[in-house]
Amino acid sequence: PRGFASGAMDLAYVCEWEKKPKSNHCPSIPLVCAWSCRNLIAFTTDLKNEEEKDLTHMVHIIDTEHPWDVYSVNSGHAEIITCLEWDQSGSRLLSADADGHIKCWSMTDHLANSWENTVGSMVEGDPVVALSWLHNGVKLALHVEKSGASNFGEKFSRVKFSPSLTLFGGKPMEGWIAVTISGLVTVSLLKPNGQVLTSTESLCRLRCRVALADVAFTGGGNIVVATSDGSSTSPVQFYKVCVSVVNEKCKIDTEILPSLFMRCTTDPARKDKYPAITHLKFLARDMSEQVLLCASNQNSSIVECWSLRKEGLPVNNIFQQISPVVGDKQPMILKWRILSATNDLDRVSAVALPKLPISLTNTDLKVANDTKFFPGLGLALAFHDGSVHIVHRLSLQMMAVFYGSSSQRPVDEQTIKRQRTAGPLVHFKAMQLSWTSLALAGIDSHGKLSMLRISPSMGHVLDMNMSLRHLLFLLEYCMVTGYDWWDILLHVQPNMVQNLVEKLHEEYMRQNAALQQVLSTRIVAMKASLCKLSSSTIARVCDYHAKLFLIAISCTLKSLLRPHFLNTPDKSPGDRLTEICSKITDIDIDKVMINLKTEEFVLEMTTLQSLQQLIQWVGDFVLYLLASLPNQGSPVRPGHSFLRDGASLGMFRELMVVIRIWGLLKPSCLPVYTATSDTQDSMSLLFRLLTKLWLCCREENHITEPDDTLIDECCLLPSQLLIPNIDWLPINDGIISKLQNKQLVRLQFGKAPGLVGHTVSSQFDAFVRAPGQPKIDHLRRLHLGAYPTEECKSCTRCGCVTMLKSPNKVTAVKQWEQRWIKNCLCGGLWRRMPLSYS
Repeated sequence: PRGFASGAMDLAYVCEWEKKPKSNHCPSIPLVCAWSCRNLIAFTTDLKNEEEKDLTHMVHIIDTEHPWDVYSVNSGHAEIITCLEWDQSGSRLLSADADGHIKCWSMTDHLANSWENTVGSMVEGDPVVALSWLHNGVKLALHVEKSGASNFGEKFSRVKFSPSLTLFGGKPMEGWIAVTISGLVTVSLLKPNGQVLTSTESLCRLRCRVALADVAFTGGGNIVVATSDGSSTSPVQFYKVCVSVVNEKCKIDTEILPSLFMRCTTDPARKDKYPAITHLKFLARDMSEQVLLCASNQNSSIVECWSLRKEGLPVNNIFQQISPVVGDKQPMILKWRILSATNDLDRVSAVALPKLPISLTNTDLKVANDTKFFPGLGLALAFHDGSVHIVHRLSLQMMAVFYGSSSQRPVDEQTIKRQRTAGPLVHFKAMQLSWTSLALAGIDSHGKLSMLRISPSMGHVLDMNMSLRHLLFLLEYCMVTGYDWWDILLHVQPNMVQNLVEKLHEEYMRQNAALQQVLSTRIVAMKASLCKLSSSTIARVCDYHAKLFLIAISCTLKSLLRPHFLNTPDKSPGDRLTEICSKITDIDIDKVMINLKTEEFVLEMTTLQSLQQLIQWVGDFVLYLLASLPNQGSPVRPGHSFLRDGASLGMFRELMVVIRIWGLLKPSCLPVYTATSDTQDSMSLLFRLLTKLWLCCREENHITEPDDTLIDECCLLPSQLLIPNIDWLPINDGIISKLQNKQLVRLQFGKAPGLVGHTVSSQFDAFVRAPGQPKIDHLRRLHLGAYPTEECKSCTRCGCVTMLKSPNKVTAVKQWEQRWIKNCLCGGLWRRMPLSYS
């Protein structure tokens, strides 16, 4: 094998159970794990805890950023769990067991640490060996060759792919397909009304035992099932499955496809060496024409990769004379051909396949090789000696290797012999690659979870510019797909942050206006998570989160405005407000107000009153920004980046105008300021200063410095008004910033680590509330008191806290809460917090 670089894989963290008694360790149980696009990992263990309760029927779910915070679902499966599968959106999980029961889990109240089983299906007493969600018809291809292109649509193009089944109007129908040990295929369809249609059919007339199976999908909307009876002397069979709905019933048609014998069984030198087929996997869910097979004996394995090709069938000369039609065009048949095979390897214990849909054309492969961009090209094999190899998905050549704790590089034959006799080594029994292939999670034979980092260049040393380009390409992929990008952050070093944020912004600005609008909040959330990773940019994290909050408030408040007449022209009152505010640059708030149609702003009094907390935040923030203008020289203070951000200042200016009009209707909804003189009109004073500041930087390429009179007036603000405390979001308690120095972090399930204070967050304690201080609901801007009695939820990414139940039933408040009911404003998932949080 060609030389491969060292340092391609390293352990980021390991998380283990508190008590692991060796006696209960049961090696025969297979473990399973699944990794979702939201970076939740679901897995099973084979341990018993101290009450001797069997944990084998639990499904454990963790978020990779807080691995210790494990949520264990008592699955209700009577037998061991054989399959776990996340859906495309990462919000539902399927589990199947050795008794033929399949359950579909979804989040309760959109909380990542609270799951309930809503629907399911079963094939009584028939163990499930393969399980998959039906394909929803969405398939992207990443073109490495186009990574320099300006348009996201060129880099990540949609591939024409039909869903497995469509509802009326071409909408993909949801559901799942499973294969059982006795050769049955069962399909369950979820109807929009919540009903489940299930149908079960035998794969072929001669049913035979299915020890291993896998499911893949074709672009034409068919399903392909591969099965093996576990013996390498039997063929690996393939079937085409078509699902349809006839008269409100699910119908399954199956058809036999060409089968294959593994090459190692037909090779005279290895004829009886590998009696069992231990792994059978399609290379990707949507690549039914490539399959990976592994055959093993007690100590060693061999892996082969096969591909289905169309080939011409040679026709005998006799027929060519009789029928000229046949002679014109050779008949084509489908045939399996071996692509590549490995040499004899140590015994394989687990396989993980890449989920990144990288394009495999020759030019793409060549560019990937030249630029050393390997995510999505490698698959991982784990061995019984505890090591992990990454091999190329087409050539099966070694790309990287990781030696586990027990598998130090063997020095000579003697040590190998000694190792073999020492008893079973710790090895991975289940593995999964993350959605960008930059991280690998393994569950070992002690139930411990290991998180490995995989370098995008497989350890090849690249110049800084190239490394940044690789990470940027994957960040853009996550931005376009909406997947969580935690696994990319594992590779970001503090000295890359500034560059990555700038380049990400440049790439974003090259997209068309419609796409920019769609991605506008996601890019802000991405910048925030990057800025957390370096001490020089940490202050900007607060700014980006405040900006997300501002965008959400601005959209909500503007959407409450109603056109006075129904037959109004095309512009909504919100758009017209924006237009007028940017056109009329007057510094007097009342002169701007005169140009608006006040009747569009008439709302019910209760609505206005219920929005007071959000209005107060806008007022406080404007005052805080203006008061911090004189000492703008310190970029370590939160709020600094707003002083040069024309778009955000423009939004604040529009909101001040709206609030001013609403204040005429109901004075009690106005922001409350503590002023030194009774006669002063605080709102118009702030509006005047805000407008002057906004005029300095409203054009991005032509930003001027604020003049001295403006700075002098801002210097006077603290003597005229009491400057409020802004409640910034806490800098997060997650694991990502502790992993940068490449030291292994050891964690325990159920126990938050004590290594919270790292150098970065210490400069920030001045701005974030200390433990005994009153807490605040960051999204409703309500004070919860020092020891909250209400149940709260917090965001797994930005740490934002809010109450689970809404205290207010007004429609406007509901409209505001709908914005972040499923995900936090930054896109992170919610998790329920323990009540004792203090």
